[in-house]
Amino acid sequence: MPMDERTRADVERAEAAIVEHYPRLVRLAHLVLPPAMGRHRRVLTAHGIVQRALPSTGRERARAVLPGQRGPRPEPGYPLVRSRVLELALAQAKPPRWRSPLPVVWGLRLFPRAGGADELALDQALSALSAPARAAVALWHLEELNEDEVLAVLDAAGVADPGAAQRAAVALGRDLGPGTAALLNSGEFDPCTVQARPTDLLRRRQGRRAAVATAVVLTAGAALLTAAGGPDGTPPPAQPDPATVRARQALDPQRLVRAPDDAWADTSRVDFTAWSPRGEYAGDTALLGRALRVWGAPGRDVRVTAADGTSTRPPDQPPRLLYGGVIDGVRVVVLHDGDRLVRYAEPEGAPAELEFARVDNADLTTAGALVIGRGTGWMRYLIAPWITDTTTRDLLRPAAPEKALHVAPDGVTDRVPEPPADGAVCGQWPVARLHSSARVTAQHSFLLTDLGDLTPVHLTYGPAASGGPTAAPPAEATTPAALLSWAHTACSLRGERGAGVRSVNNWAYARQRLPESGAGATWVCSRADTWRGPGRVTVQFHPTVARPEWPARVVGRARDTAACSPYGPEVVGETRWRAGSGHWYLLAAGSPAVRSLDVTGAVRRTTRATTLAVGVPASAPVRVAGVLASGGLLHAMRR
Repeated sequence: MPMDERTRADVERAEAAIVEHYPRLVRLAHLVLPPAMGRHRRVLTAHGIVQRALPSTGRERARAVLPGQRGPRPEPGYPLVRSRVLELALAQAKPPRWRSPLPVVWGLRLFPRAGGADELALDQALSALSAPARAAVALWHLEELNEDEVLAVLDAAGVADPGAAQRAAVALGRDLGPGTAALLNSGEFDPCTVQARPTDLLRRRQGRRAAVATAVVLTAGAALLTAAGGPDGTPPPAQPDPATVRARQALDPQRLVRAPDDAWADTSRVDFTAWSPRGEYAGDTALLGRALRVWGAPGRDVRVTAADGTSTRPPDQPPRLLYGGVIDGVRVVVLHDGDRLVRYAEPEGAPAELEFARVDNADLTTAGALVIGRGTGWMRYLIAPWITDTTTRDLLRPAAPEKALHVAPDGVTDRVPEPPADGAVCGQWPVARLHSSARVTAQHSFLLTDLGDLTPVHLTYGPAASGGPTAAPPAEATTPAALLSWAHTACSLRGERGAGVRSVNNWAYARQRLPESGAGATWVCSRADTWRGPGRVTVQFHPTVARPEWPARVVGRARDTAACSPYGPEVVGETRWRAGSGHWYLLAAGSPAVRSLDVTGAVRRTTRATTLAVGVPASAPVRVAGVLASGGLLHAMRR
């Protein structure tokens, strides 16, 4: 049977290729997978994809005629396996109708080793690309294929527009330079060399205790039933397990918590616990019951999404009802269990959807609204009951007047344009301005913007300090100075989409006079705080003569840092700047907590001021560090 023999040979060659090139294939899958999956699931999914890439039918053999790698040529089965890995990884970019089996890891979170600033910049650049574009980057820089070969492999993997993916990969390589391949081969992108950290230890311990308690109750009950019967010899009825009873009660629509209509006006806790239920279907027990049942046990066809760091576990007590109604033809229910918001949706002719977001420690502003519905290029807010007036404006045009935003009696707004997504042209940035009722606080308004999660993001502003080691506390970003600052920096928010961000503060930590022209410039540290705790920081520089809609220059980034917060008021930034005469200068600025600045390398200079400008050749290697009051050095934050 020649066909069977040829089939076995193909499969054996493919298996040998997987074993021989396993780390290489896993790295390829890891680069293509969506960053929104989170680092732990991304690592496990990459391994699962490669382990499931072994062909088993003639269909894969027919597609095995693919270009091999230039340089040392792998065995014949490798192109077939590589194409299968790409096909499976690209499919993860779409919501799966069923969950792929993954390697099982109990009690640990796995993630690749952290790299430096260059690896971080590349990771952020890759996050802004589509999955096919990331695949093109990997094939070009890791597999060393030429342009025609990349196009052929992408086409064989089922990419709809291989040319667009290739162009995006070329653009990224042009922006990052020739070191891209070396960075992709670093530990930051190696899912086979990982670090391990524990999961939530307290929750695991509580889970073990509950399991032991349940086992004891069940064992004792079984023993009693076996040892004794009823008066007529029949065993007595079994007593229900307390844990089972609590779980059943938590999913009972009749037990949903409902706040009184004016609870927000008579409480010291103005957050989601003060929301009263709204919507025409808030009393529809059938709809509410379906929402709770799907939350308790979502089927394979249910699309489940969660903000970064948000659990999707069922409720352990009856949740609070916030909304039940119809949004653009979709039945929607919003629930709150104290720590999370849960949005249940029933699109017509499509599977149900569940969306989770953390909201622990929400307050007057961060509980001021949630995203109740989305469409192509638009979204709607559900406004808190203590909001009396709502307007919108474009952050990129600080001088333009605000526009009224209509709110229906059930708290749902008219459609609002979505801010641009990653990689899109940043021509506008819509925000909503909400005004709180005087029954809560007098003359208070604040800005919210959408970054792709269920909860919008609170925008604040910190003016430059007039003296002292720390900045002024963040204030609402509604003043002319705050709006001008956000006009220059709003487009940098695209990199924070889907990251579970709670608030972003623009701190104008330094102002500087530019050499030759005497014009001014502002140094801004934008800090994005997430609901789970860690913050991300972007240092930006913009001359005051720039037009409001011109974006500031990003000169430094860091993640998981306390910088630019009350717990880390020290920051130093540096950039190269070209004067009108054509001369190049090194510009640097430190926050008020920095005592002096020190430049080393091709140029040496020290100043006791918090800003510095020194003439340097355009490509001269230099390092800038700030000297702190303790005598320690703080190096300038880099991209």
